[in-house]
Amino acid sequence: MMPFAGVLAARFGCRLMIWIASLLICVSLPLLAVAASVPAIVIALLSFGAAIGMVDVVVNIQAVIVEKASGRAMMSGFHGLWSVGGFVGAGSASGLLWAGVSPLAAVLCVAAMIVVLLLIFGRYLLPYGSEEKNGPLFVFPKGIILLIGILCFMVFLAEGAMLDWSAVFLTSLRGVEFSYAGLGYSLFSVAMVIGRLTGDRIVSKFGGKKILLYGGIGSALGLVIAIFIPNWIASLFGFWLLGLSASNIVPVLFSVLGRQKVMPTNLAVSTVTTLGYAGILAGPAFIGFIAQAMSLSLALLVVTVMLLVVAASSHIAAES
Repeated sequence: MMPFAGVLAARFGCRLMIWIASLLICVSLPLLAVAASVPAIVIALLSFGAAIGMVDVVVNIQAVIVEKASGRAMMSGFHGLWSVGGFVGAGSASGLLWAGVSPLAAVLCVAAMIVVLLLIFGRYLLPYGSEEKNGPLFVFPKGIILLIGILCFMVFLAEGAMLDWSAVFLTSLRGVEFSYAGLGYSLFSVAMVIGRLTGDRIVSKFGGKKILLYGGIGSALGLVIAIFIPNWIASLFGFWLLGLSASNIVPVLFSVLGRQKVMPTNLAVSTVTTLGYAGILAGPAFIGFIAQAMSLSLALLVVTVMLLVVAASSHIAAES
């Protein structure tokens, strides 16, 4: 759905598309809890995935338009609240399940929360989804758009590596007990939330170029510490440093999309989001392939090199 979201937002507006996709999420969640056959699960997952993809793109389109109109850094805060939503959603659903609530009742509570948020804040969403009333429906991505998409792919790949491989790294290479294997990703996530919630002030003070440069270097350093210091505490610190350093890279790259003139904003955001999420989908499998053929440490070292490429591309933050 992501490649088409920009066109749909331009034609029907951010408000309508976010409403439709959010309500589809609310319908799909209960179906996921009660589906009793493979076809039913497939249909529910396809609906849920399409709705999530639409929301992810369109909220970023609105965020880019709003930030550009405001004249100040806002993107890190937007992405920070996305991370907070992940914590609240996972935590509340887990708490309900722990309390003995059925999976269906738990997801119905989540769906109800989404509906309440829509009713309170939905009217403030933009009724349009493009700054150009008669803009093109498709432009082949090129130049800086492709570069930003590739850089987002690399950063999202690093995030996917933490999600899928940090626990394996800690248990298999650092001897951490399985019950504590999730600490690596937890520290990474907390550091990323902290970095993003404070990121707008940091970006305003130091500028996007320094965020990309030092963020990429710091992220790579975090992985180097985790890989080459054979101590689980050092590995946890490395994962924390990676989360903190990488936290504002993607928000800065999305801010650049609002200043570039190569593509309409809605199409640029759609393209970059699609490429970025491809990193989360393909990244863990890519790392697993290298780990199986050689070693997990070498696979994470490849990710380190990618993060240094991000740092070396910091000049794009000055593009307008």
